[in-house]
Amino acid sequence: MSTTEPTTERSYGFLAAGALLIVTAAWGSTFFLIKDLVEVVPPVDFLAVRFAIAAAALFLLRPRAVLALGGGSLRRGVVLGLVYGGAQILQTVGLAHTAASVSGFVTGMYVVFTPILAALVLRQRIGATVWIAVAVATAGLAFLSLEGLAIGYGEGITLLSAVLYALHIVMLGAWTSAREAYALAVVQMAVIAVLCFAISAPGGIVLPQTGGQWVSMVYMALVAGAFAMLAQTWAQAHLPATRAAIIMSMEPVFAAAFAIGFTDESLTVRTLAGGGLVLAAMLLAEAAPRRHIEAEVPHLSQ
Repeated sequence: MSTTEPTTERSYGFLAAGALLIVTAAWGSTFFLIKDLVEVVPPVDFLAVRFAIAAAALFLLRPRAVLALGGGSLRRGVVLGLVYGGAQILQTVGLAHTAASVSGFVTGMYVVFTPILAALVLRQRIGATVWIAVAVATAGLAFLSLEGLAIGYGEGITLLSAVLYALHIVMLGAWTSAREAYALAVVQMAVIAVLCFAISAPGGIVLPQTGGQWVSMVYMALVAGAFAMLAQTWAQAHLPATRAAIIMSMEPVFAAAFAIGFTDESLTVRTLAGGGLVLAAMLLAEAAPRRHIEAEVPHLSQ
């Protein structure tokens, strides 16, 4: 093996971490937009339209990349889309039965489930530093989100969605490659759209009613949908699943920042403490020693 390969892989790792952080910021920017839009468009209808626009846009840009995808990769993309779509739907159902702040914390528990699943599925050893980072991130999420927690139907459904999000992170890291990232992103989004349309179709699909609502929908479809899925799929070809999950735990931090900047929410000590803890967890995970850079991302056999 060339001595330059570990350095190159480390460089890709830094680029992937940066890309995933941008993705997380894009997701965080959508919270206050979604809150307004789902008052008009039912949540599953919103997901169907959002991911249909995203999938169509990426497919039209590079149709050959998608059509050239092999049968095995296509099947993996379908499974990934079903897992992610199921997580989105369960989170939406759970949100109807629990407070938004509690939903945010419980969903964020994928940062705990990811290393557990990575250890079970990929036989990946999780170092002590990373486990500490997971604990710190969880504490930060609690500061950002919790004012009280009672375990009921809504919390249980949301916890199941967190498990599916973690499973998606692990599977994406194990199955994706930089070469197939574009096509897999399109397949995943198309599957999510089909799944959500199938659920919503019997009652009819409700669409945005105003130009402003369509602008929000298109932004969430193209920036926080198409670009985000593409960047996440590429980034996880270069990052271990647990490290990716810790970086993505920055989502509520960005959500709070955008809410403070664009709505009437104010900066609080809890927000500062929670955001600081999540940021510290991400930096701790990034500083964790890499024993085998060339084998940092375990992949399942194709």
